[in-house]
Amino acid sequence: MKTFHLKIVTPYGPCFDGQVQSLTLRTIDGDVGIQADHLDLVTALGMGQATVITEDGPKYAACIGGLLSVTKTMVSVVATTFEWAEDIDTDRAQASYDRAQKVLGNKESSDMELKLAQARLKRALVRQSVAGNH
Repeated sequence: MKTFHLKIVTPYGPCFDGQVQSLTLRTIDGDVGIQADHLDLVTALGMGQATVITEDGPKYAACIGGLLSVTKTMVSVVATTFEWAEDIDTDRAQASYDRAQKVLGNKESSDMELKLAQARLKRALVRQSVAGNH
């Protein structure tokens, strides 16, 4: 299968730089799959699982927010958060989920607290789901 160059970075540094066969990830408009010779594209990333297929097989990650850029020579992912499945701390994700549930169940939580808890809950669910693929 034909390959293309993929570079993935976060504010904490590079996560991946190499040749891949395909990339699938969640954008704000839904999932998108990228293969070699894809049309140029720039889009905002949503919150979900990323799948990177290399010659060694699939690798899974939690990808949360950022930007996807596809050109003829490079595919770049600049993610707010990008965690490989094997690096996800499932205990931490569960603790975040539990904290979010507590806030969401509190009738005295402010609108801002509820919005932050909903986002925390979604991030925790993505991490737990991706970690389950490892």
